[in-house]
Amino acid sequence: MVETVDSDFRDDVGLPTCGNDTAGVAIQLRDKREIVDNTLRKLLAQYIETDSGLGESIKYTLEAPGKRLRSAMVLWCCEVASGSVNSDAEIAAAAIEMVHTYSLVHDDLPAMDNDDLRRGRPTCHKAFDEATAILTGDALLTLAFEVLAEQISDPVIALKLIQRLAHEAGLSGMVAGQMADLKAQNSAGTRELIEFIHTNKTAKMFRCATAMGAICGRANDAQLAALCEYGLKVGLGFQIADDILDASATSEHLGKTAGKDVKTGKVTYLKLLGMEKSKLLAKKLADEAIAALQPFGKEADILRQLAAALLQRTR
Repeated sequence: MVETVDSDFRDDVGLPTCGNDTAGVAIQLRDKREIVDNTLRKLLAQYIETDSGLGESIKYTLEAPGKRLRSAMVLWCCEVASGSVNSDAEIAAAAIEMVHTYSLVHDDLPAMDNDDLRRGRPTCHKAFDEATAILTGDALLTLAFEVLAEQISDPVIALKLIQRLAHEAGLSGMVAGQMADLKAQNSAGTRELIEFIHTNKTAKMFRCATAMGAICGRANDAQLAALCEYGLKVGLGFQIADDILDASATSEHLGKTAGKDVKTGKVTYLKLLGMEKSKLLAKKLADEAIAALQPFGKEADILRQLAAALLQRTR
């Protein structure tokens, strides 16, 4: 019998809850999110002074209701590699959530996407002010590396995690994708350009999550490579689904402003390929992600189910 998922949780994560596999992913994501949220609360209590000038804004942004998908993937990949979640994976999951949240805070700024709504709440610069939002993002980014340096049990593992996160979030990953995305606004765009933007801006942070989980689980080189391939494919498919949702869902349901891609002249898969071809490409990427998990057998079933469930997400 499939455990039911309460409607508030279903609406929050946007994953389908009908069918054994997809409902199971939603339930497990709920459980993983609870682990991540507990770890974040502990770290905030340890590192953030609540009466500091930034304490309120950091808590506001980091504790806003989100799917915690990248963080959950850290935990799941650690389980796949080692059989269980360890404390290093919990810290790594919190760190990648800090970096992801920083990127959202900065993305929403007037100089970037100029958005008013994020995770169902006013964006940080609307709830506070623009300067506070900039510094909140700065604080979250640097805090992520501080906790990895201080909280990971093995210095060798800590170094690997820091290097991976810095690489995928920086000039060779997310930041490069964000810059290309801004420069491409109101251009016709090409398939090569959109692949560069979304691979760097989105997919590499998914790859980072799977890699960090594999590292925490002491995966061997072949296992690490397989999980990295999975993460990259899932991340690119996730972005295509995001493009589709931006055009088809409401702001109230998404928890962020809908229709922004068209209004700001973004280059998207939907713009280049149309709805049906975009859906077919997302399905192809999910199939390729699932194929990458072949070395793990049944131990990776939750990751296979996740790749399929993300095709059907509603937010």
